Amino acid sequence: MNHSVPVELIAAIHSHNDFLCVSHVSADGDAYGSVLGMTRLLRNLGLRATPVMPESVSTYFAFLPGAEQVLLPEAVDVAAYDFIICLDTSSPDRMGALYRPEEQGGTPLLVIDHHVTNTYFGAVNWVEPKCAATCQMVAMLADALDAPIDVEAATCLLTGIVTDTLCFRTSSTTPEVMEVATKLQRKGANLPWIVQNTLNRLPFRILRLWGDVLPSVQLRERVIWATVTQEQLHAAGCEDDDPRLNSVLASVEEADMSAIFTEKRDETGRPIVECSFRAKPGFNVGDLAFQLGGGGHAPASGCTLPGSLAEVVEHVVTLLIEERRRQKMELEA
Repeated sequence: MNHSVPVELIAAIHSHNDFLCVSHVSADGDAYGSVLGMTRLLRNLGLRATPVMPESVSTYFAFLPGAEQVLLPEAVDVAAYDFIICLDTSSPDRMGALYRPEEQGGTPLLVIDHHVTNTYFGAVNWVEPKCAATCQMVAMLADALDAPIDVEAATCLLTGIVTDTLCFRTSSTTPEVMEVATKLQRKGANLPWIVQNTLNRLPFRILRLWGDVLPSVQLRERVIWATVTQEQLHAAGCEDDDPRLNSVLASVEEADMSAIFTEKRDETGRPIVECSFRAKPGFNVGDLAFQLGGGGHAPASGCTLPGSLAEVVEHVVTLLIEERRRQKMELEA
């Protein structure tokens, strides 16, 4: 499998000094891992690199080396940087308040991503949908840049691979992924420790939330879904749901597609709903997410839609059922 790094990307990094490393809202392990891993690699080359995220660092990923250095958008003068390296992000709106083109002074974007729904919004775009994680790509980029991978960078990058492959259990887990993971372990990344801090870690408040949410689960025409209200989040002491709940729903024998709908509000206080989708092998939820303004992959994707929880659920569940029917007919044709 050939995943050659664009020469324009290598040239941009080698010929400049100041970089802002960013990722997407509702960040996961691959987002944090790629931002912190990229930051570390650039610093190992003697360059100035600053990690910034649209939201405060999740407690789930505070264990990562360098997490305490992550800045919020309001603390950064974007125009002061030569390039913004946008990692694991399929479209600019996914950067939230970080994306302020009127304030960026024309600072160009270097996009490094593995989502098939990427909109190629950078001055340079390196998009590899066949890679299991953006962290896999950053590890490959380190070789192309001749950048040393120390134990801190290796830990961040392996975390992204572990979380995006559910510890090497997804269909995207290729021999190439295993080779990169092995290399990162040899650089000092502790695989059992990473797994314990991510996939095997379940705070009690999340268990309480799930106990409140699971009675809302519904199953219709092999599409299963549940809703999470702001009231339920507050009662459990949670800021957000845990993506593993959707993985649990996706494992239900009688379902081919699953969804979690989380009630939220935007910066102006208007109601919005975060939609998270999963699909069994042979089915695709990535295309629907893209049509709804989101992105992701065939087996896992999502979007954010305006409107009340009831409105969004009724609309999107109908679309999921229709999409599942269509795909089933294609499989049987």
